Amino acid sequence: IRLVGFATIAERDWFRLLQTVQGVGTKVALALLSTLSAAEIGNAIALQDKAMIGRAPGVGKKLAERIVLELKDKVPALAAAESPLAKLQGALDGARPTAAGDAVSALVNLGYGQVQAGAAVAAALRKGGDDQPAERLIRAALRELATS
Repeated sequence: IRLVGFATIAERDWFRLLQTVQGVGTKVALALLSTLSAAEIGNAIALQDKAMIGRAPGVGKKLAERIVLELKDKVPALAAAESPLAKLQGALDGARPTAAGDAVSALVNLGYGQVQAGAAVAAALRKGGDDQPAERLIRAALRELATS
């Protein structure tokens, strides 16, 4: 029997959600939560950032892809239940800004909420692919926001 404690309800919820993914057990879920905050995990999944998920010990490329794939539809519901997410830039790779990060930042500067902007950009990424420039992502995300 293992007893696991969490500092916040959000961490506990993420722990439970992560364990629903095939190949993620207690050890890997705890490694993810030790490496990334709950908000960072949510942002990485919403933006389909497999590299960020792969930073945790015990999480390889294939497992990171599986985590993002299986949880991408569950993130908006969990994020809406949590407190406001931390700045997305803190979750993204600081060495180089990404088009998705730029798009979310632009939408936030236009007055949209962090969660709303992240979900719209994630939807635009799913529809158009990962290699879109920021300008195209912003337009697609604005279309998503207009229809929702």
